[in-house]
Amino acid sequence: MKILFVCTGNTCRSPMAEAIVHTRNIEGMEARSAGIYAGQAPLSANARKVLSEQSIKFDHTSKPLNPRDVEWAELILTMTYSHKMMLMQIYPEVATRLHTVKEFAEGSTGDVSDPYGGSLDEYRRTYKELEQLIDKMANQFDEK
Repeated sequence: MKILFVCTGNTCRSPMAEAIVHTRNIEGMEARSAGIYAGQAPLSANARKVLSEQSIKFDHTSKPLNPRDVEWAELILTMTYSHKMMLMQIYPEVATRLHTVKEFAEGSTGDVSDPYGGSLDEYRRTYKELEQLIDKMANQFDEK
């Protein structure tokens, strides 16, 4: 399953989700990430610290969402409902492949918290939230 994680700037949430998938080595699961409003910037310092605390080495430069990534993805997971709605307007053809992370992993509504500009503890909470959601997704894939 080719999964594209999408957030705003691609410096915190979506790259952390991508890094988690890479380190889990979940059979048949590939991940990329992009941002709706991304430029080219390094992974945020606190995201890098949190990944390092988890012994995850991850080189990342943010990148804007592009049509090639959308075409590549079998599943597009956004961090928020507003991200999902924005992508629905830009790429209506992906409606059946487009979900928020929480919708797909838990069948629930809600957004993944945005730690941008926050404390290291906020980044840790977001990492933990993403880790739990990705573990739920992996269990779903195992059951299929």
